[in-house]
Amino acid sequence: MDAVSGGSVVTLVRGARRYGLSKSKIAAFEQCPRKLWLSKHRPEAALVDDGAEARFATGHEVGEIACGLWPTGVMVEAEPDLAAAVARTRTLIDEGWSEPIFEATFEHDGVLVRVDVLLPMRDGWAIAEVKSSAGVKDYHLGDLATQAWVVARSGTPVSSACIRHIDSSFRLKREGDYAGLFRDAECLDLLADLIADREAIVARARAVLAGDEPDVSTGEHCARPFACEFSSYCARHDPPDPDWPISLLPRTGRAIAARWAEEGLFDLNDLKPGVLANAVHERVREATVTGEAYLDRQGAIEATKGWAWPRAYLDFETIGPAAPRWVGCRPFQQIPFQFSCHIEAEGGEIIHTGFLSIDGGDPRRACAEALVAQLGAERCGAIIAYNAAFERRCVRDLAEAFPDLAQALIEIEARIVDLLPVTREVYYHRDQRGSWSIKAVLPTIAPDLAYDDLEVKDGGAAQQAWFEAARAETSNTRRDQLKAGLETYCERDTEAMIVLLRRLTGAGRVDGPGVGARP
Repeated sequence: MDAVSGGSVVTLVRGARRYGLSKSKIAAFEQCPRKLWLSKHRPEAALVDDGAEARFATGHEVGEIACGLWPTGVMVEAEPDLAAAVARTRTLIDEGWSEPIFEATFEHDGVLVRVDVLLPMRDGWAIAEVKSSAGVKDYHLGDLATQAWVVARSGTPVSSACIRHIDSSFRLKREGDYAGLFRDAECLDLLADLIADREAIVARARAVLAGDEPDVSTGEHCARPFACEFSSYCARHDPPDPDWPISLLPRTGRAIAARWAEEGLFDLNDLKPGVLANAVHERVREATVTGEAYLDRQGAIEATKGWAWPRAYLDFETIGPAAPRWVGCRPFQQIPFQFSCHIEAEGGEIIHTGFLSIDGGDPRRACAEALVAQLGAERCGAIIAYNAAFERRCVRDLAEAFPDLAQALIEIEARIVDLLPVTREVYYHRDQRGSWSIKAVLPTIAPDLAYDDLEVKDGGAAQQAWFEAARAETSNTRRDQLKAGLETYCERDTEAMIVLLRRLTGAGRVDGPGVGARP
């Protein structure tokens, strides 16, 4: 006897409980059996990352748009319970429903799935799994195979199974008109082996749930295809990592670490001078072993001496929604809603300007106008960014969007220079742990000018703050808090570049006017 209740299916066999499964539970099992077991028996051990809510919101928005493209379709609600959803789906199919069915719900052998879009075809039914990505990923196929297996085994013939993903070439022509946003990737022919494995996978997953906690060591599967929320729990009894693992070496560190591990060497302290052929790797090793930062001050001076004064320091904050919000935008296009700019005179005087829009409207025009007003050639020379390709792309997109401002914006783009490659070439402190991100470098130069004390601590948090501030239901008090947090965070980024460049070149003082005292 099968009983469907809430979000799971429980099968009763002679009074014994057999755990119900879903697409997400099977996916968890395929990533790691221990993940599945913990999700059922120890859910309190999970540590959900800060971006989980944002990813859920994106998926929900994209799903709603996909449904909206078929106004004649019918939604199968999960109320009053999923048993009713299964029955409603079966009724629609049996009565010959000829339009799309959204969240069509099926159950087979205690496995429950809800299909994003079920479309009638001449020779069966088409399954469409809606994804907010720009293409098909390997793990999508496992999800799709589970759905196709359950749908077919429940008595509904499947003639097509596709991933309906975002078409990155789409450009919004009319507000709210998303026709053409999605592209279907037919996958049914790729699923045969995966579908054939479903029954065995279901049996193994049930055996895991019915047994004791699996003894699975931590490894690469903890982060692939998703960062596992139980990683910290599972790693609590792992032997401690080396203090300075060889894998910290930039770019190819993992591969190099694997080779040295074959010789029983795991820590950078174990490597002798000169054994690393790459000059940057040897620099990292030496700085790590000695504890002394590497600094080529003359190299920094030579690399930056041509950067004209007054110097501007520029940093953007952006959103990149999968479904573009404003006419002319592409999926995932980075839309600047904020920038911070410090302008430093050759004598050390500093002024701060910036721009921020959190009203939910299209910020691009106002942002472009603010850039032209604040960063014209009459106000500054070189415009310094960190990983400048990003800032250049933002400015270029604005120039494309607003032809009347294009010449001024292209001139701004031409003056953008990049502090990141200079820093990578002339500086390393072991506490960077192989990274030259501004957030890794800054604490080694100005420990009190870090990000830990900020309400908005990184770019992901800045995006979430914008979406929260833009919602109509957000209170004015909360919106003011978010505004202050965004302003402080973005200003910190450009302030950090001033401090960093002064430290690298030895020019002026690290505690210059407008920057604040620094040790």
